Amino acid sequence: MSALGVVASGPAADAIALRVPELVGERFASRLFEQDATLWGPDAESEASIRLSWVGLPRSSRPLVGEVAALREHLRSEGVDRVVLCGMGGSSLAPEVICATAGVPLVVLDSSQPDMVRSAMVDLDRTVVVVSSKSGSTVETDSQRRAFEAAFTAAGIDPTTRIVIVTDPGSPLDKESRQAGYRVVNADPHVGGRYSALTAFGLVPSGLAGADVEALLDDAEAVSDVLAADDEANPALRLGAAMAGTSPLRDKLVLVDDGSGIAGLPDWTEQLIAESTGKNGTGILPVVVQEEEEWEVEWPPRDVTVLRLKGEGEDPDSPDELVQPDRSDIEVTGSLGAQLLLWEVATAVAGRLLGINPFDQPDVESAKKAARGLLEQKGGAAQAPAFTDGAVEVRALGNGWLGDASTLVEAVDALLDQLGPTGYVAVMAYLDRLADAPLADTRPKLAALVERPVAFGWGPRFLHSTGQFHKGGPDIGVYLQITAEPHQDLEVPGRDFTFGEFIAAQAAGDAQVLAEIGRPVLRLHLTEHDAGLQQVVAVLSRHSR
Repeated sequence: MSALGVVASGPAADAIALRVPELVGERFASRLFEQDATLWGPDAESEASIRLSWVGLPRSSRPLVGEVAALREHLRSEGVDRVVLCGMGGSSLAPEVICATAGVPLVVLDSSQPDMVRSAMVDLDRTVVVVSSKSGSTVETDSQRRAFEAAFTAAGIDPTTRIVIVTDPGSPLDKESRQAGYRVVNADPHVGGRYSALTAFGLVPSGLAGADVEALLDDAEAVSDVLAADDEANPALRLGAAMAGTSPLRDKLVLVDDGSGIAGLPDWTEQLIAESTGKNGTGILPVVVQEEEEWEVEWPPRDVTVLRLKGEGEDPDSPDELVQPDRSDIEVTGSLGAQLLLWEVATAVAGRLLGINPFDQPDVESAKKAARGLLEQKGGAAQAPAFTDGAVEVRALGNGWLGDASTLVEAVDALLDQLGPTGYVAVMAYLDRLADAPLADTRPKLAALVERPVAFGWGPRFLHSTGQFHKGGPDIGVYLQITAEPHQDLEVPGRDFTFGEFIAAQAAGDAQVLAEIGRPVLRLHLTEHDAGLQQVVAVLSRHSR
């Protein structure tokens, strides 16, 4: 049996002691596994009633194991051994973690950045593409699909033999793809995207890439009864209470991998928690850090809980060993399959404690709508930069906070001056997250500079994750957006916009929505990529202001 462990100290432990008995008395766990849609109040009931099938996935997803294995063998027999996944949010993040942990290659394309899209369209003679979209109308995924269809056709390859569609039954993509002769695998329509790790969205690309998805389901099924138990030892009740039951609420959850052996789990956890809880002016902001020595872990302020992911089979520290003055700490252990289900249940618990609906994402749609509007206007009248410093154009959105800043350093400092005592900084980089990966190294340096939590997100990937919290959560953030012209733009076949125009509209729409609700946004546009990026990295990596 795959063991799970949740140990806490400080306010997180106090929250467990206070809130878990309440949850047990309410029979929260057993009612959740009975798919009781009333657990989050009347406003959430209609959405919850069609979003709870994920509790039974360790058993109900079993038929996919054989289907995926047969398809994989068929493709391998034809020399097709490279898997590309086109998907956004939960559709891409879960398979990325599953495959990285299993040590099998998977190319994840969850971007509309044209250079990144182009870099995925190689080795087509040995490539199968999984197109994952629950609704079938996600513009990023539709655009990626069109690009691969055209590329396969140009290479003399029938795209219907190399593209596998994963979508909900009856979606526009489902109907269109079946009519065109594509292989379609339907996912459970009663599971939301970020809870879909153990549906076809997680299992099809992972299984095709070579991960053992049956073992994943085995691990999850082994802990299902434990997580469904109305028992104070239930690790999901403990984790949910520790995250969302502190008083006052510690609304930043710093996630650090401490030898878990699960590659990238904090990134998947980040989107699950942020998109599920960040709404109605509340929520939990996950902050992913890479090292134990980073500022948020060593010197966490009073609104932060630090959560360490430990190795499976490793005994968590005792509460006495964790205790430090003013600190709130959690340690979690368990295998990947077990933790996927653990975190989903714990996030549902957190939604209950916060009094929100953990299954909707209203502010994700607001950014999509703004981007669509800008695309229809072909960008409209672009906002003129406040000034240009070297290879960086500077624009400020919000309530006149830029002041008389006239250099890049002064503009960044003016934004950081808006940071309150419980605030956070969000760096939102609409760049190529593979080629420009070193930019993320500025995150811990900026956190040490401002002595506040710093969230770093690659656009448009983060729009399906922390993007919900930035707009729907508490008004305490300041937002630094970085954009650039692509090295080479790319047409979207059958559309009247390019990938470059699309990602520009997504960035502008995101900034527009934030500014409209009074949140300060600093937009830095790199007019010359390498030189501009070097300038930005230097400013964000300073040791003092």
